[in-house]
Amino acid sequence: MVIEYKLIKESSECMARLGEIRTPHGSFPTPMFMAVGTQATVKTLTREELEAAGARIILGNTYHLWTQPGHELIREAGGLHKFMNWPHPILTDSGGFQVFSLAKLRDIGEEGVTFRHHKSGAPLYLSPELSIEIQNALGSDIMMVLDECPPYPASYEYMQKSVARTIRWAERCKNAHRNPDRQGLFGIVQGGEYRDLRELCARELVALDFDGYAIGGLSVGEPKEIQNRVLAETTPLLPENKPRYLMGVGSPGMILDAVERGVDIFDCVLPTRIARHGTAMTRRGRLIIRNKEFEHDHRPLDPGCDCYTCKNYTKAYLRHLFKAQEMLGYRLLSIHNVRFLLWLAERIREAIANDEFYRLKEEIYREYGLYDNEKDF
Repeated sequence: MVIEYKLIKESSECMARLGEIRTPHGSFPTPMFMAVGTQATVKTLTREELEAAGARIILGNTYHLWTQPGHELIREAGGLHKFMNWPHPILTDSGGFQVFSLAKLRDIGEEGVTFRHHKSGAPLYLSPELSIEIQNALGSDIMMVLDECPPYPASYEYMQKSVARTIRWAERCKNAHRNPDRQGLFGIVQGGEYRDLRELCARELVALDFDGYAIGGLSVGEPKEIQNRVLAETTPLLPENKPRYLMGVGSPGMILDAVERGVDIFDCVLPTRIARHGTAMTRRGRLIIRNKEFEHDHRPLDPGCDCYTCKNYTKAYLRHLFKAQEMLGYRLLSIHNVRFLLWLAERIREAIANDEFYRLKEEIYREYGLYDNEKDF
């Protein structure tokens, strides 16, 4: 296998596990948060800033890179790593989530999906084979199969047909993969909230022997109790010697809940998206930097944080940047938020190593205010 997972320690308290994932562009410890570089950039941040924040792997988006600048141009540049000057591991999604969440007038068929570009309205077609062809051209370390991303809620009958299609598409993706010695390929377990469909999907995908497995179809609006139940039921179905990836999760509470149930890696646009709207993730919960209360606050965002922003700038200055609509404000808050989630991953790894996961979870929930708020933004 081109992607190797090394189990270092299992928690004595729960299903959480400490590990390491090895890829053609280096290794990284797990649990790990992946910042999202949708269009070959983690918005507003340079490679050096990401490295300083502790990023060891980032995610690129197949749909967006296919439509702009095009996968052939990136292949011509020597692949995504060279194109964006990122020498560390990259995971690319299949484009499926964007097709099902952004695209207009989609029509799902057995061969693939016909749809219209989310901005221009131009007609597009994506099949399992084309998704893999694009990702092969991008040269990512970890590729994802094209799956159907069903809505929540969905009926059992709909989900049953969707899972069957996802399994068939997964096999087609594996058959279309042209660089198995240089790029790993992960299967995606779907099935919504239905345990037997999750079991069926996991069983069929494990039989196909992918390099790792993602759990899809969560963090799409379902109640927290359903998400946690599905995770607790699904992760034991996946191989212990391969990575487990929960797609689209980036809030502290959801990360902790998923690690508790045996998940290794996560991704989300959350830290940079909310940064652009003036929200900081701090150890005492979220902070809206535009608020009047910070006009004369000459302290850092988070006194305990070791990021570049907190070492060099105050809340009063950051508030000024946002009030003046200066781009530097977006960058500085993005640096901080990305560092916050990577710091959280570091704390989680340390807690698992010391068999103190539940102590850490209690601390984060209490200090971040998750017991006080229903929404873990």
